[in-house]
Amino acid sequence: MKLKLATVALGAILAAAPAMADLVVPNLSYRTGPYGANGTQYADGFNDYFTLLNERDGGIGGEKIQTPECETAYNTEKGVECYEATKGSGALVYNPLSTGITYQLIPKVSADKIVLYTPGYGRTSAKNGSVFEWVFNAPANYWDGASVAVKYLLDQSGGDLKGKKVALVYHNSAYGKEPIRTLQDLSKKHGFTLTELPIDPPGQEQKSQWLQIRRDKPDYVLMWGWGVMNQTAIQEAANIRFPMENFIGVWWSGSEVDVLPVGAAAHGYKSLTFNGVGTDYPVYADMKKFVIEPGKASQGGQFVGSALYSRGMYAAVVIAEAIKKAQELAGTPAINATQLRDGFEALGITPARLTEIGLPDFGPEIKMSCDNHGGSGMARIQQWDANAKKWSLITEFTEPDQEVLNPLIAADSEAFAKEFNITPRC
Repeated sequence: MKLKLATVALGAILAAAPAMADLVVPNLSYRTGPYGANGTQYADGFNDYFTLLNERDGGIGGEKIQTPECETAYNTEKGVECYEATKGSGALVYNPLSTGITYQLIPKVSADKIVLYTPGYGRTSAKNGSVFEWVFNAPANYWDGASVAVKYLLDQSGGDLKGKKVALVYHNSAYGKEPIRTLQDLSKKHGFTLTELPIDPPGQEQKSQWLQIRRDKPDYVLMWGWGVMNQTAIQEAANIRFPMENFIGVWWSGSEVDVLPVGAAAHGYKSLTFNGVGTDYPVYADMKKFVIEPGKASQGGQFVGSALYSRGMYAAVVIAEAIKKAQELAGTPAINATQLRDGFEALGITPARLTEIGLPDFGPEIKMSCDNHGGSGMARIQQWDANAKKWSLITEFTEPDQEVLNPLIAADSEAFAKEFNITPRC
């Protein structure tokens, strides 16, 4: 029955395929399953920004943007099915919001010559555009996040982590394991002890891990979680009275849906982020006028301004800017995926440009090239105020430790190039 329903859903997508003249940016979303509460907000932000460009500007360069949506349920097999069902529609770029799906799509997009944009997730070493021609992961990747978190811990510890204990609770998946190697190297460099505590997905069962944390008494806990795992971990931390100000999640563990269920006990919890949050940005005046009030917002606009809505919108901003650059380089608004790759590689989003868009200081400056598909890697820290029920940015954008990260990216991408017989091109 599931297979039949999937086939029907894919058939419906194909039947509703956009006109070939449009700019096609499929939305591989997940609004169902154990991660649906998170995925649905991201998908809304992604859709709404392109709707804004269509309604306010008539699209990009006079070309309307279509975002045909395909439900993956955060399932790798379904994600691949969605890709196969939509790639023939003239798809320019995919943003699947899943590290597992990303790993499966990297060889496919490389063969099909379609862009894969994975901001803040996916395969970290895809930052090396010399090897990963079709994959981009600016503004930051998981190793950047791990490094920025450790830099913050150094700052909180007076510049010295020697003898400190850091625990990592992580989603026991390709995603959750991404920061481990970086944290191991950083622990050697800075002299802290790292304890790794895997949590099997979806993550409702983690009492034994928190009992170990209570016993070991780490100075800090880092979290690489997603979905229900996050709120469960924050609740368990509260149960053992672990100080929330010493508990820091990756950007996928820093949304309202992660902290609101825990109530007042979540106060002071922190997470990484690479984008702004809330509606205190000029772009939202236009969003209200052209998208929300006319009733064109995804799901009625109920999540506008949330952390994940903002991140989905930011992904759309970067794609839209890359499309504009590609149109400029190609001398035509009706670009193809190869031209979009060129646009990504020439992309520069300055603070001044973010202000023009209506998102001042929303994200770090992005500058990409043939060999740098990951930007600067800068991120910042936000903290939850349970009384005001909102996130506050508490640091400026911070650069990661490239001295540690660059050799790791080089080694991992070189191993990939050797395995798949890829000649570095830059």
